[in-house]
Amino acid sequence: MLKLAEEILDKIPKVEYADVRIVDQENEDIATKDGIVEALASGHSLGYNVRVLHHEVWGFAASNDFSAKGIDATIKKAMEIANSSAKYKTTDVALDSQKSITASYKTPIKEDPFKVPLEEKIDLLLKADQAQKVSPKIVISQSTYQANKERKYFVSSNGSKIDQEIIWTGVGIEASAVSGAEFQNRSYPNSFRGQNQTQGFELVRELELEKHGGRVAKEAVDLLSADLCPSGEFDLILDGNQLALQIHESCGHAVELDRALGYEASYAGTSFLTPEKLFNFQYGSPIVNLTADATIPHGLGTFGYDDEGTKAQRTYLVKKGIFQDYITSRETSVELQKINPKYKKNSNGTVRASSWSRLPMIRMTNINLEPGGEEGTGKGWKLKDLIADTKYGIFMSTNRSWSIDDKRYNFQFGTEIGWEIKNGKLGRMLKNPTYQGITPQFWNSCDAICGRPEWTVWGTPNCGKGQPSQVMYTGHGASPARFRKVKIGVVNW
Repeated sequence: MLKLAEEILDKIPKVEYADVRIVDQENEDIATKDGIVEALASGHSLGYNVRVLHHEVWGFAASNDFSAKGIDATIKKAMEIANSSAKYKTTDVALDSQKSITASYKTPIKEDPFKVPLEEKIDLLLKADQAQKVSPKIVISQSTYQANKERKYFVSSNGSKIDQEIIWTGVGIEASAVSGAEFQNRSYPNSFRGQNQTQGFELVRELELEKHGGRVAKEAVDLLSADLCPSGEFDLILDGNQLALQIHESCGHAVELDRALGYEASYAGTSFLTPEKLFNFQYGSPIVNLTADATIPHGLGTFGYDDEGTKAQRTYLVKKGIFQDYITSRETSVELQKINPKYKKNSNGTVRASSWSRLPMIRMTNINLEPGGEEGTGKGWKLKDLIADTKYGIFMSTNRSWSIDDKRYNFQFGTEIGWEIKNGKLGRMLKNPTYQGITPQFWNSCDAICGRPEWTVWGTPNCGKGQPSQVMYTGHGASPARFRKVKIGVVNW
């Protein structure tokens, strides 16, 4: 396929820059509900795209027609778009410097999910489904499984030749309980399609869904009669799975440079982290260290090279509480250097497209809250010790709902379950817990983060952005953390 990509590239007329991507995608999805297989689907997609920079503007076209005639028509369309756009441009596109790269990358896995017999997968999910039937109050029992394989072949006019194979797998269960008008859910290992990582079928085996089915269902039943989460201003400990979504919404989207520059405004807004805040804005407390890291094991945002041919990197976004960087592209890094002369970096390799038919754009890789005790600030807590250190507060786990404004500034989250902390001990179960805040105030209230042993990379397989919309897979490393005096519950503030 690399050779074919080179042949397509060779056909492109002389332009300032050009690249070609061939993308071969395979996926499988299985879902069970109440003891039956509710959904079973597999798909395969193969196509290519041509991206040209001509007259300092982009031209882009894509096709699944690999005939000589089809390739010629696709190149012609990309050139026509560039020529037409040049008549109406308001700025010139410039790219940062990039060396020629010849490389291969493959997700390290132990067991190819596409080679595991379908019957075995279905049996595993049905057993996990059945394990949730612990009470007549369980009205819905569900299990889901998904596997994805993406082969990418990239060549560019600067001489780069890169092939990659990215594999990721995900699985989860969800039990729903009802009593009268009361309805409660519990999920494992996370809500919204469970846990997803760049691993093979070994992830599914490690999570032992059947083993956890009964516990999850019992918690759903217990929530029906649990006390409502109290309202007030309390200390809050967030479990890692909820903190992952907090990072995604209030940090990950906020540091996308295309949003901060106003390029990505109509779909989910811009960002409060505007360029003048770089290097001087107190985003969080001194123990808060946030990174974009496409190199860590198992992250959904882990790869070898992005879709511009830039090598995967680890970048500090926030260091000791201070806003340090965005996630960038070859184009936006140049724009940022014009706005803020202190910024001297090229792209940090975060540009990806959801398929061969979509234009690459800035996307989250793995946006992580670094573990406590590893950055020279603070202590690496254990969760049990953090609870013991809290006089009164609420511990919340597993996302149920979220809302955040277009600038990623004001937010509100709900979780599936909570527990009261009283005099350093985990007490009564609480239902319908919610909390709200303002992003920099919230992160500045963080005074304790658990250490590496309790740090997990959580997968988010459904991040939407762009028009036409693109659904991308991202990751978020997090361990439980404490936030002081957070607004909790439904209160007329």
